[in-house]
Amino acid sequence: MIMALLLGFAFISGLVTILAPCIWPLLPIILSSSVAGGQTSHHKPLGITLGIMLSFAVVTLAISTLVKLLHFDPNVLRLFAVIVIGFLGLTMVIPPLSQFTEGLISRLVGLFGRSGQTQRSGFGGGFITGLSLGIVWSPCAGPILAAIATLAATGQVTLSVVLVTIAYVCGIGIPLFIFAYGGQQILARTKAIASHTGRIQQVFGILMLLTALAIYTNYDKYLQAQFLNAFPQISSGLTNIEKNDAVTQQLNILKGATQTTPHLSVDSDNGLFNTNTPAPDFMGITHWLNVPDGSTPPTIKSVRGKVVLVDFWTYTCINCIRTLPFTTSWYEKYKDQGFVLIGVHTPEFEFEKDTTDVAQAIKMYKITYPVAQDNNYATWNTYGNQYWPAEYLIDAKGIIRRTHFGEGEYDQTEKAIQELLKEAGKNVTTKLSSMSDQTPQSEISPETYLGSQRMQYYYPDGSLDNGKQTFMLTDTPPVNSFSYGGEWTINDDDAVAGKKASLSYTFTASKVFIILRPMGNKNPKVKVTLDNKQLTSDNSGADVQNGEITIDQDRLYNILDFHGKTETHTLRLDFETPGTAAFTFTFG
Repeated sequence: MIMALLLGFAFISGLVTILAPCIWPLLPIILSSSVAGGQTSHHKPLGITLGIMLSFAVVTLAISTLVKLLHFDPNVLRLFAVIVIGFLGLTMVIPPLSQFTEGLISRLVGLFGRSGQTQRSGFGGGFITGLSLGIVWSPCAGPILAAIATLAATGQVTLSVVLVTIAYVCGIGIPLFIFAYGGQQILARTKAIASHTGRIQQVFGILMLLTALAIYTNYDKYLQAQFLNAFPQISSGLTNIEKNDAVTQQLNILKGATQTTPHLSVDSDNGLFNTNTPAPDFMGITHWLNVPDGSTPPTIKSVRGKVVLVDFWTYTCINCIRTLPFTTSWYEKYKDQGFVLIGVHTPEFEFEKDTTDVAQAIKMYKITYPVAQDNNYATWNTYGNQYWPAEYLIDAKGIIRRTHFGEGEYDQTEKAIQELLKEAGKNVTTKLSSMSDQTPQSEISPETYLGSQRMQYYYPDGSLDNGKQTFMLTDTPPVNSFSYGGEWTINDDDAVAGKKASLSYTFTASKVFIILRPMGNKNPKVKVTLDNKQLTSDNSGADVQNGEITIDQDRLYNILDFHGKTETHTLRLDFETPGTAAFTFTFG
């Protein structure tokens, strides 16, 4: 029953996508392709619609697997789309080329029989156009499509995922076909327009050529990002229909989460407790750390009768690092009174899966409680978690009573721990820890990813495709933007420095961090300058010596520190040794 509800919402989500700005760039191409050649039958609009549906579904579900199996650059598909759209544009601008192409298609169709030649050629041409459009189209992803994309990227494509995808593309197809066929009929039957059909087709052809150029240069993504930034309410308004409890519950099941029990009543008058849900167990743990040899790793059942805090973290996350002094102090303070703390280390990047590196981080941050390596996101999905850090406070009966995501609210969390210990019959002090909250209180620059998969602040295009590229550095990009210079290889999660590689970023913060990884070279160095000046002892971060970072391992490096003062500057990094991988900037 619930699965049917999810299929219904996926279909509705596809239907309303026609109203989203992310599909608007496709509509003129769909309309122009539908009227090309002067046909007024439904065959070409149908071909375009089915082509978009098929290629979008296949690319969404299978592209990650195909790339891994065949080892090809996914940008080849985008280039194919550019060639097809550009060529179709040329046929509309140059009538003799259009006649030649139609004749060629007719002869090819004739090889399979003469019946219905024109209709089938119209369908075939439209289908090829639709295939190319489906490859380059990136919808405004709501919760349903985001879940599909995530599962496909991690190889978790099940029959349910396929069915939800089919429901979504069917929803997309209906309004697209109505638009393509209806637009074709209106243009063909309006006398004032019909007399200028040739000129109109040439205008459409120029539009298609410009679109092909925009796709080739990635300018289409930049324009879409700028529009969504200017009018975020349009996209968010359309995705709100998916954000109800029933859909969220079914999406958790789709992603492998088992926390499907409905929330019970919240039982707090003081705001400490915000949920009341049975706690799921730890699933798919690849390795346990800080568990004595010969001891059995903890389970939710084995710690029943104690108050438990489950803390999701990863060792390069600055937000997690600022939380750790509080979690470690709570453990030491309350562990003898029936309090258990279990860290779940779920990696954000591939290199964070290494057990040795996690063990080093545990030692660095003086963590003495058990830590589970959740390398395959099994426990993350079981809890339905989405954040680093995330805390789930469980009472002595095994019920999650409080959740908190991100930094802050440390006093409230400690008070909640004390209240649950009292419920369990323990005598605890009400005095709270005296550590100061290091959560930034002023507006600072956002976390900035340097790999293509989550890149959004690259100047001037917003994002980049994968591959080796040579860049011209912008010395002073706009605030909260970065620029590449020299040779870089852009990957999903990182960017690897090549010859004369440099990086500039204009930021607002009190502290600046970057995740770096040495790739084969021993202790590569990165030169750091600020506003085109050498660093001083007043602004150098803890990991900078004499204006340079020495990269000794995969980790988070503190490169600038203004000692509590939030300031705006332009940072420049010069990578003196090729082969260093840069992942993300974070700020404090």
